[in-house]
Amino acid sequence: MGNSIAYISRDTDGVLWKKVLETGLGPIDFRTLKNLGDTADIEVALAWKPDSGLLASLANLKLIVSLGMGVDHLLADDKLPAGVPIVRIMDDGLIGQMSEYAIYWALRHHRDIDKYEASQRTKQWKPEDFVDTIHRRIGVMGLGTIGQDTARKFAALGFPTAGWSRTAKSLPGIETFHGADGFAKFLARSDILVDVLPLTRDTRGLLDAKAFARLPKGAYFINMARGGHVVDEALLAALDSGHLSGAVLDVFNQEPLPADHPYWTHPKVHVTPHIAGATNPRTASPGVIENIKRLRAGQPLINTVDAKTGY
Repeated sequence: MGNSIAYISRDTDGVLWKKVLETGLGPIDFRTLKNLGDTADIEVALAWKPDSGLLASLANLKLIVSLGMGVDHLLADDKLPAGVPIVRIMDDGLIGQMSEYAIYWALRHHRDIDKYEASQRTKQWKPEDFVDTIHRRIGVMGLGTIGQDTARKFAALGFPTAGWSRTAKSLPGIETFHGADGFAKFLARSDILVDVLPLTRDTRGLLDAKAFARLPKGAYFINMARGGHVVDEALLAALDSGHLSGAVLDVFNQEPLPADHPYWTHPKVHVTPHIAGATNPRTASPGVIENIKRLRAGQPLINTVDAKTGY
């Protein structure tokens, strides 16, 4: 049995990952999907959306590293090898990208840029009434690393900011809600709702007709978490009725988004192709390198995932 590292992703060829890992670990036996070789040699798998059963076929696998901060793409595999620890990356670069995405779209809505673009197309000089920042309430669903960073930055800009999480959390300057009892109150005070929750059994379909109805009339929705949180028909109905003023969607129940999906052409929807945050090997690799060193030294791992909770 060897100590090979397998890069299991169809998104890129893994060249940059190999480079940054060798910087921290020295020469490594780095393999990709196109050339896994003798799979009995594979000790560590860096994985993004692997085919079901592939990881289980690696007989001597000792560590699974999610190539995203979310792990739902791994936990969807009901054939995951029992007893093999799963860790996720912690990527400061990705965290920054995500908060930038949320702030950009929130400010675009807050400052009525879509309306001014429409006025420009019709050559109208038309100042719009505006909402003061102190009266535009931001709600961040999910208070993990990304959610906390996003909430703090909104608060720093002067927006009344709240966060909701499964269990109680406390953040300076942020109003916090938790659990089922706090969810309705959180939604009712969120003029702009930003979703950064992990996708778990408990959060799938969480944003349904009842949830959207609890938002204030005219609320705006930004989803940069997972499409599985949203009941699409409910979101479209809330937009069409005028209860929601608009939505920015970076993630979807089916990706790529089918060409005939109404989101593409809906006048109140902005679509982006799952680009709010992209894993950057340069900023994500330190934690991966640390975990491989810990694995080989028999030390406790960091950023481990609880398969039962999904994060």
